[in-house]
Amino acid sequence: MLQETRLAQVLSRDKEADGQFVYGVRTTGIYCRPSCASRNPRPENIRLFELPEQAEAEGFRACRRCRPDLQKTADPKLSLTRQICKYTARHVAESPDEKLSLKALAEETGYSEDHLSKSFKKVLGLSPVDYYDNLRVKTFKKNLQGGESISGAAYGAGYGSPSRLYEKAKERLGMTPASYAKGGKGAEIAYATTDCFLGRMLVAGTRSGVCAVYFGASDDDLRAELNDEFPHAEIAPEIGELSDWTGRIVAFLEQSAKVLPDIPLDMYGTAFQRRVWQELLKIAPGTTKTYREIAEDMGAPKSARAVGRACATNPVSLIVPCHRVIGTDGKLHGYRWGLERKEMLRDWEADRRKAG
Repeated sequence: MLQETRLAQVLSRDKEADGQFVYGVRTTGIYCRPSCASRNPRPENIRLFELPEQAEAEGFRACRRCRPDLQKTADPKLSLTRQICKYTARHVAESPDEKLSLKALAEETGYSEDHLSKSFKKVLGLSPVDYYDNLRVKTFKKNLQGGESISGAAYGAGYGSPSRLYEKAKERLGMTPASYAKGGKGAEIAYATTDCFLGRMLVAGTRSGVCAVYFGASDDDLRAELNDEFPHAEIAPEIGELSDWTGRIVAFLEQSAKVLPDIPLDMYGTAFQRRVWQELLKIAPGTTKTYREIAEDMGAPKSARAVGRACATNPVSLIVPCHRVIGTDGKLHGYRWGLERKEMLRDWEADRRKAG
């Protein structure tokens, strides 16, 4: 319900909503205030964020017209959270060698460690320490994409040694640092496109597993999105056995509503995102769970919004079934590929389940 209300506020350019949230547009990479006078984007291209810092962490740039990054908020919890985000980002950029502690954040903000931690987690769904760790991971990824070695990228992101990254690489990246590095220059990604009842579908994979399943209106748009995700990779429709492998995946996804456990994934995300994606894999075809139920299953009952954001950033639709998640009101809320496709996919799975 909140998401629908905020989408309506964006489309109506509601000035009263300024300071409560910002929205990003996938097709432009820009985020704005709800009241921005720029042309209204298509609803399926809108990403909602509690704070400008969240949008920037996802790679969006502030709109030069409405300057959402300069918008003040009267909500003390949002103000404190923004203060922590800004200080953390500055610390990662300027002092990567010095580990940031909760005690340092408390001294900077003037609040107790317990208060700032609870307030921050209530807004973003993760702790200040997790947010700091996520920023370091993003810096590490950016360094790799810029051509740095694994060691150089790790040190530049504030890790004492590459071994520290490898210790929890699967939780943080979904692959080892070496595997993610191949997502930059020199990586081989094969893809296949085909028609399905949801429109055009693209399935892409590396030698380790599936890295993308996209839906769209045209092959050009799908390929452009894949290129944006892996800007330095060697992407082609035919790279030896990879082409055959992705072709089999396309055929499988078109013919079955069940997900085989032996289809490997080669995707990355924050620790929280991966926890959400693991919960999605537990939802059986033809059934649903709410964002709140998933948050409760994870032991974080107040993180329903963060769960929704993790679903929105899932790059491997169908296999990681974010389409099986609904709002507490029983209605469909948000889907990267549009609510119409989400409803069609759920109906298709339900029919397959009935047919046995």
